[in-house]
Amino acid sequence: MPRSMPASDPPGGDQADIQAVSRVSQILALFDPGTPELSAGEVADRLGLNRTTAYRYCTSLVSAGLLERSTDQGRYIPGRLLLQLGAFAIGRRRVVNLAPGYLQALSRSTQMTAVLSLWGTTGPVITRVEEDTSNIVVVSVRVGGHLPLEAAQSKLFVAFHHDQLAMERLLATMPQADRERLRAEIDDARRTAHCSASSTPGVVAVAAPVFDEYGICATVAVIGTDNDLPLSDDAPELRTVMDTARALTKELGGTFPGDGTKAIR
Repeated sequence: MPRSMPASDPPGGDQADIQAVSRVSQILALFDPGTPELSAGEVADRLGLNRTTAYRYCTSLVSAGLLERSTDQGRYIPGRLLLQLGAFAIGRRRVVNLAPGYLQALSRSTQMTAVLSLWGTTGPVITRVEEDTSNIVVVSVRVGGHLPLEAAQSKLFVAFHHDQLAMERLLATMPQADRERLRAEIDDARRTAHCSASSTPGVVAVAAPVFDEYGICATVAVIGTDNDLPLSDDAPELRTVMDTARALTKELGGTFPGDGTKAIR
């Protein structure tokens, strides 16, 4: 008796699965500190989906533990599985465990807010913050906040990121004039291994990259008002930030640009 053959996947099944995964990623990426919860209607509007389709996705994500229903009827918040995976992912980053002492020393030395950022899906995410409360004016930064491409930390990540093709695709979303200006600033960041910028009116960030054995893994920065934090290349705050990034890089087993022969990928 001939053996029965397993049923083949329906034509286009793989492509449909890939599209579904991509859509789930887009929905989850809508949540951030400024958007802690969403309704299915808001998901539909932001992603250009049919409202019924958006509702089906949201309810399926609730069943999978990736979303939970909010106390507000008809709204959704990130689920416990996401929290578990996020905590696990952060815990695997050695730089996050090593950074607090460095950030505290950096904040004390500069009397400013010190920040560690990691790369997210489309830009840096603020991961650790140390504020200097001895100052009259304290610039507060929210952990979990996503930084725009114009931020100093973003330019450093783009400059040293191992996937330059992905970085080019990211830059391609900008208007041409902004893209060319940003490319020139990224080239400067790659050459000098530091970046200073004001992506928010009245607030300045001075940043430097941190490397482990695989390449850039984080950025450290100090953030202050434009009256207190100079953007010049000879500013003492910049030297302190770069010394911090260099020391953290060394402890992680990486090589800071210009400090050795080990390749930065």
